[in-house]
Amino acid sequence: MSGMTLWGFDGSTYVRTVKMLLAEKGATDFRQEPVNVLAGEPKSPEHLARHPFGKVPVLDHDGLRILETSAITRYLNDVLPGPSLVPGTPRDRARMDMTIGLVDSYGYGALVGGVAAYHLFPDFVGGKNEEARRQGIENGRKVLDHAMRTRGDSPFIAGALSLADLYLAPILFYVSLTPDKDALFGGPGFAEWWERVQALPSYRATQPNLG
Repeated sequence: MSGMTLWGFDGSTYVRTVKMLLAEKGATDFRQEPVNVLAGEPKSPEHLARHPFGKVPVLDHDGLRILETSAITRYLNDVLPGPSLVPGTPRDRARMDMTIGLVDSYGYGALVGGVAAYHLFPDFVGGKNEEARRQGIENGRKVLDHAMRTRGDSPFIAGALSLADLYLAPILFYVSLTPDKDALFGGPGFAEWWERVQALPSYRATQPNLG
């Protein structure tokens, strides 16, 4: 897919979501330009010209600039060949969209900002905040438990592998590196789903180098 540039560094969970989708589609013809969040690069004038709120990822393709992971992943799912990562039935699409909405609205802040940041990069969020960690565990567990209830007997959250799984997996990678993982990963059905997700070639191929 010529003429495609992905702006964002591999440490970003949302950039990894996009890269997992690209891997699932077998797409390798793209260029990635790192924009390091931890180094403050998204707030540079150069990147603010791409995204007015200084966020990643940003996708450029054939003269079209797309902001926000939800728009990028839907677009790539539509234009790239290969199996769709958007379910084919209204019921399963609702399951996917509901989980993505919960992750965006409640899960990311709890699991990354509250839990992962406390243990892995506290300086980036102004130091260790015990109350933010406590609330992160509480709200993060609610999101994960709801995702697993939504999954039910399906192998993945919305039936077959979908964007919902690709949103959640990169966030949980960071949580899995913390002592709080057992408090968050102990809900019914989670272990089976997490084992299946970690076995995906797209998950293994996109693991960030935390060197």
